[in-house]
Amino acid sequence: MERRLIPAFAISPLRELARLENEINRIFKELVPQQEVTTEVVAWAPRVDVYEKDNNIIIEAEIPGAKKEDIEVKVKDNSVVIRGEVKREEEKKEENYYRSERFYGKFERVIPLPADVKIEEAKAEYQDGILKLVIPKATTEKEVKIEVK
Repeated sequence: MERRLIPAFAISPLRELARLENEINRIFKELVPQQEVTTEVVAWAPRVDVYEKDNNIIIEAEIPGAKKEDIEVKVKDNSVVIRGEVKREEEKKEENYYRSERFYGKFERVIPLPADVKIEEAKAEYQDGILKLVIPKATTEKEVKIEVK
C-alpha cells in the first residue's frame, strides 16, 4: 500500500471552507430567532397576514376548527409564537372517503416582528377561525426639545 502525503497548500482551502461554514452558521443563528426546543410533533403551521395599521402591528392567523382555549400566544425575542392544537371531533368510519384536506393536530408558527412593540399592550381575539393580534408599536421620539437654562 502506497502512502501519499497531501501538500499543505491542499489542506488550507479545506480548513478555510470549514472556517467560513462555521462563521456563516454563527451569523445565521444570531439573525434567525431560535424556536423553543420541543419534543412535540408539529403537524402544520397556520397561514398569517402581518401588516401595520394606526401605529400597530396586526397579525391575523387562520386557525379553522380550533377552540380559543386550545390556542397559546407568546411574544418572545421580538417574535410572536402561536401554537396549539385543532382536535378532530369525530372519526369518519366510512370507506367512501375521497379526500381529506383539513388540518388536524398540533400547530406552531413563529412570526418575527418587523418593529419594536409594546408587549404589555398587546390584544388578541379569536373569531370565525381567525386569530387577530393587535400589538402597538413602540414609539421613539426622533426629535426632543431641550430647554436652555
